[in-house]
Amino acid sequence: MAEEMNMGEVVMVVDDNKEIVYSISELLKYEGYRVIPAYDGMEALNLLEQNPVDLILLDVMMPRLNGLSALMKLREKYRIPVIILSAKTEESDKVSGLVLGADDYVEKPYNPAELMARVKAHLRRYRAWGGELPKENDDQIINGGLVLDKKQRIVLVEGEEVRLTATEYKILELLMEHPGQVFSSEQIYENVWQESANYTVENTVMVHIRHIREKIEIDAKKPRYVKVVWGIGYKMEKY
Repeated sequence: MAEEMNMGEVVMVVDDNKEIVYSISELLKYEGYRVIPAYDGMEALNLLEQNPVDLILLDVMMPRLNGLSALMKLREKYRIPVIILSAKTEESDKVSGLVLGADDYVEKPYNPAELMARVKAHLRRYRAWGGELPKENDDQIINGGLVLDKKQRIVLVEGEEVRLTATEYKILELLMEHPGQVFSSEQIYENVWQESANYTVENTVMVHIRHIREKIEIDAKKPRYVKVVWGIGYKMEKY
């Protein structure tokens, strides 16, 4: 059953593969969303001028105007959420998309349940911030759909507050303050617990990291934010 909160929200699906547009559109309609299809970046920009849109699913490789070029142009005027649809072989396109202002990416072939979860999460965040994506300031650290408010000591995930313990909050704050930097378990322990690390700290930190993932990730088994760097430690992926 579609969520009552969808309230006729409009999702634009942009892909030159008509079968993909059709299948995604059917998923979205089943969940209660209205859909605007487009088959290249130029058509998407033209339709965007004429229709209110709440979120865009955007393919990368398209004729006339590709997804990354369209993203650059639409970011000149619009702050709506954009999710890049990217083939696994297009790693550089995924990175470029995030740098150019995309809010997320979903790999092709996509998992329908994961795709819908990401759509719902980004629309929740968009609604929660009154139709404007949040902007970082001295009191807030923002990374993708994560907002850590240092003044209120709260964490928002896609616009919804999640409850972290004091220790979990400190670990997340450390990682978010240094996106991309890898911290060993010992470094995390000494920064957060303010004690010298010993041989038991690796398991302690691992348990806390697991709890954080369960609270902030859409799928804790395939985390977007808190990543393991095998043999070294943990890092916050930057979005």
